[in-house]
Amino acid sequence: MNVIINKIKKITHKQMLFYIILTLCFAISIVFVHHNYSFYDRPIAEVIKTNVEDTNQVTDMYRNKDRLSTQHIVAKLKNGEEKGQLIHLTNEYSSSGAYDHEFVVGNELFVSIDKNSDKKTMLTGDIHDVKRDKYLLMIAWIFIFTLLIVGKRQGLFSIISLAVNAALLSYALDVYINNAGMSLLWICSISAILFTIISLLLINGFNEKTYAAIGATLLGTFISLLIAYLVIWGTSGNGLRYEELQFITRPYRDVFIAGLFLGSLGGVMDVAITMSSSIFALYEKDNNISIKALKTSGMDIGKDIMGTMTNILFFVYISGTIPMLVLYLKNASALSFTLSMNLSLELARALAGGIGIVLTIPIGLYVSIFFINRKRAR
Repeated sequence: MNVIINKIKKITHKQMLFYIILTLCFAISIVFVHHNYSFYDRPIAEVIKTNVEDTNQVTDMYRNKDRLSTQHIVAKLKNGEEKGQLIHLTNEYSSSGAYDHEFVVGNELFVSIDKNSDKKTMLTGDIHDVKRDKYLLMIAWIFIFTLLIVGKRQGLFSIISLAVNAALLSYALDVYINNAGMSLLWICSISAILFTIISLLLINGFNEKTYAAIGATLLGTFISLLIAYLVIWGTSGNGLRYEELQFITRPYRDVFIAGLFLGSLGGVMDVAITMSSSIFALYEKDNNISIKALKTSGMDIGKDIMGTMTNILFFVYISGTIPMLVLYLKNASALSFTLSMNLSLELARALAGGIGIVLTIPIGLYVSIFFINRKRAR
């Protein structure tokens, strides 16, 4: 108990003010998201009663078994002119469905209302989507609290940099969509530079360690992008299956390379700041350490993180294709066709990011040594 009291006494006025503001933001956001129905244009209905009317077992031509059910739902409208009235809905769902769901009491749904000529008849309609903002808000707050508890001040700046980068990305995509003549690669290049500078400066401050990480990140990312571009150009894209991009109305190859570019940026940035922090930590511990010792230690550190970082990229990209792999294989598609259709782009992204990570290790090492030599000279 005394330990807790002593910690409370050590809290400064600024920290107390921050905690109060954070608590108020949390409370206000929770209250708002539970009463924000009037801010939506689409009708929202809360499920108050459900009943499964029919269930059938089905088997397709590939002997995949499934269960289809029809659910009758009574829900209460939460906004619009019919607020407070009951609406009767029909929901068809499957046990293996991804686009259809079984709804339970308390779910909130976006619906459309059938306009009946006779107002005395019960309201009916169709279900279009689920209102998920409550769940997303809770996950967001868990993420924020975790960052603040573990990272404290740096965690706060991480949240700020994430919000700023998300806003920049949204703005960049809006600019590209509204200007058909602009190159997506140029937009992404400018965005990557801004992402790198904003993220590293906010999290690590204005110092040589940050400048070295920024330089290493940009060099590693652009060199890996150049290598990937030259390989795709030299092979004419043979082996890459762009079918998943067939619905876009912009040059699919530019869109793919832009995604590859931004996808590798995160891993490269992580390696760059790790190398920079490690080299500067060695220097700060011993200002007289030789350049040869820095190089040896830096390469040892780089070798340790190289394997884990490339594996992270591989698993991140490949994990997203598992549902499609299962779908293709369950429908009797050949293994080679399945892997070719679903893994070619993901493997290309993982390989390009891996190249960037490996190149960033020596780049980060020598850029850090460059800034250390400048520091020594001063």
